[in-house]
Amino acid sequence: MQILVHVCCAPCFTYPHKRMLEEGHDVTALFYNPNIHPYTEYKNRMQSLEKYAEIKGAKIIYKNYDMENYLRGAVAADERCEFCYTYRLAEAAKTAAQLGFDAFTTTLLISPYQKHELLVKVGEKTANDYGIEFYYEDFREGYKESREIARALELYMQKYCGCIFSEKERYLKQNAFFF
Repeated sequence: MQILVHVCCAPCFTYPHKRMLEEGHDVTALFYNPNIHPYTEYKNRMQSLEKYAEIKGAKIIYKNYDMENYLRGAVAADERCEFCYTYRLAEAAKTAAQLGFDAFTTTLLISPYQKHELLVKVGEKTANDYGIEFYYEDFREGYKESREIARALELYMQKYCGCIFSEKERYLKQNAFFF
């Protein structure tokens, strides 16, 4: 099966990439993350994915850094994570369908910090909207292994999901005296 994998970062790609290859799938990464801020963080993650791809021979498709449209939608959204998942997975599904892939998925499925059930719901709806299969596998069992692989390969490992809202929350937790 040819699978297009939306990749949020190289560390999160390591385990799903390994698993899908072991299962005999043809895997291509899609780097589309207009949610990542600041731009230096975006570049760090993209360069880390490029390093991983060079080491492992992975294929990558890059999409534009559509920050302005993403931010307009995220600010207006009632539920920003649902908006973010939908925004990025819609691009993955559309790209997969246009390029003739059999299915699409996302590395967000590995993270114990993401809203897993919501992510699956969005993936299935998006698949239906674009007429392409959503490849679901609960990769969370490989989260620890993904971090070990990333450390061994000396890949950049970020400290937050990437969005400006998450970064704010991270710093507010560290500096609880602000209110």
